[in-house]
Amino acid sequence: MKNIGIIYNARVPEALDLSTAILHDLNLSENSWISPAENLETLLPRAESTDLVITVGGDGTILRAVNFTGPAAIPVVGINMGRLGFMTELQVDEAMDRLPFYFNGDSRMDERNMLQATVIRANSSGTDGPYHALNDVVLTRGAVSRVVTVAGTIDGAPITTFRADGVILSTATGSTSYNLAVGGPILDPESDSMVLKTVAAHMGLSAALVLKPSSEVGLTLEGFQPAILSVDGIIDHP
Repeated sequence: MKNIGIIYNARVPEALDLSTAILHDLNLSENSWISPAENLETLLPRAESTDLVITVGGDGTILRAVNFTGPAAIPVVGINMGRLGFMTELQVDEAMDRLPFYFNGDSRMDERNMLQATVIRANSSGTDGPYHALNDVVLTRGAVSRVVTVAGTIDGAPITTFRADGVILSTATGSTSYNLAVGGPILDPESDSMVLKTVAAHMGLSAALVLKPSSEVGLTLEGFQPAILSVDGIIDHP
């Protein structure tokens, strides 16, 4: 029996009930585990021994889970208890019957590219991260209502200086999220490409750039500006 991890949305009482039923009623291995989505840092040492992660919640629960599963390349199957469930695979009423197919390998697996972001602070030699995103990484203005000025590079080569409300770097999976809302292109979900798109650009490129998966994008704030790096809308780094 595989080692299964179950990550649930703690704000939905029914999610814990279903997670507990999966853990006990489907005879999972003794090394299987259950955790709220907001408390995954303590489970990082268990990543290498986890074969599959089940999320019980909505798309937000999956986005939180991939920060844990992504670096270890652990497959994820989602059970929808949210509003949209765009990324989830199963509905609640079918979960108990269909999950054994995933345990036994009788299912198709889609591979999706992710982004890795590192924050380099100007006032020190230290870095924060890396952070991992399934949808997008967004550099946006802080609480003050003014644009950010950002020098952009691709593989170390300057491309332009953006003056905008923000800059989005999205995966193909995330191209239907914030990127689409600001007029960016939709990519095939299985594409390896990335999209670089500004939010309400005042200067610099307003058109989206579709980049190869190996591209290294640099976004440098010019001067002292309050700004936030948002990772999948889950992690906000000031």
